[in-house]
Amino acid sequence: MGGVRGLAVCGAVLLAVVAAVSPARAAGEEPEADLSYHGSAVLAGGRVDVLLAPRNHGPGDVPDATVRLRWSAPSAAREPLLPAGCARTGRQEVVCRTGALAADGPGERIALRVWLRGRPAEVTVDVDTVWGGGAVDRNRANDRRQVLVLDTGDAYFF
Repeated sequence: MGGVRGLAVCGAVLLAVVAAVSPARAAGEEPEADLSYHGSAVLAGGRVDVLLAPRNHGPGDVPDATVRLRWSAPSAAREPLLPAGCARTGRQEVVCRTGALAADGPGERIALRVWLRGRPAEVTVDVDTVWGGGAVDRNRANDRRQVLVLDTGDAYFF
């Protein structure tokens, strides 16, 4: 009987610690975070290079998130070379893990290079969050970007 009482006390202490560390979860609410993406895109001779910097404006940490990048022209290669943590999900779409994003902190930069079919004179690159690590993002305006990139070799920042 003493063992059962000891387990009950340990369980109550553990619950109190979890509630103190994570009050939002203890109250049955989802954690909250505010993801955003900034970066640049360059189009030159049918190749688009995208450098993306994810950021979490908080208030909570995000253990991992997934960002989607889409362009308005299909890729030339069946399987473009992608960095670790990225996967092609369509002819014009790639998803990438952001990794852990601390509250009010930047994430690791994501760099993509994709060859486009037909060497277009311009391409539209869309960036948005697919999964926010289970956190609620009440400001979705800053995690959706669209940038028009002309085949000039110049960097277009967003």
